[in-house]
Amino acid sequence: MTSLRTGPDELTRCAWVGDDGEYRRYHDEEWGVPLRGDRALFEKMALEGFQAGLSWITILRKRPRFREVFAGFDPAIVAAFGADDVERLMSDAGIIRNRAKIEATISNAALVHAMADGELDGLMWSFAPGSAGARASDRPRPRELGDVPAVTAESTALSKALRERGFRFVGPTTMYALMQSTGMVDDHLAGCWRARVDG
Repeated sequence: MTSLRTGPDELTRCAWVGDDGEYRRYHDEEWGVPLRGDRALFEKMALEGFQAGLSWITILRKRPRFREVFAGFDPAIVAAFGADDVERLMSDAGIIRNRAKIEATISNAALVHAMADGELDGLMWSFAPGSAGARASDRPRPRELGDVPAVTAESTALSKALRERGFRFVGPTTMYALMQSTGMVDDHLAGCWRARVDG
């Protein structure tokens, strides 16, 4: 499979985008763009956890419904969800109905809610390699899909730090996907129009 693909708009992108318009929008506007804020990062953590074992496009298509039923991923509100809310979510076909992931999202929300304002943001971004949004200085910009790691020392360390605080569904692979999607690393391939000039 080729690593780059030119779309109908004549822009060359990472090939994983394929022909899907929503994937193209996500690639162009979100993936690799630095994302800050406790609430925004909690949402990413939750959605990446729900994605485990599934394709990201599935999550993207369901994201509006996720946001609706999880109160915009407001940690204070989600932390107060009880057994009735779990059953409500388990019966909602608009999201991923996985009890363990739903319960983990609620317990993770309680942990975020108990943190000081900005603490989750500071904790997560402290594991970003180099300066904010920069790629690890010890590896060049990936040229092929095979050059993009699934796990790094930083994602493993972030996973460990979160697990020590009681967070769930935050494994090293999931955390590397989060680091990519929140711009903690920039894994746009060389030749992709979104690749930063510094790479």
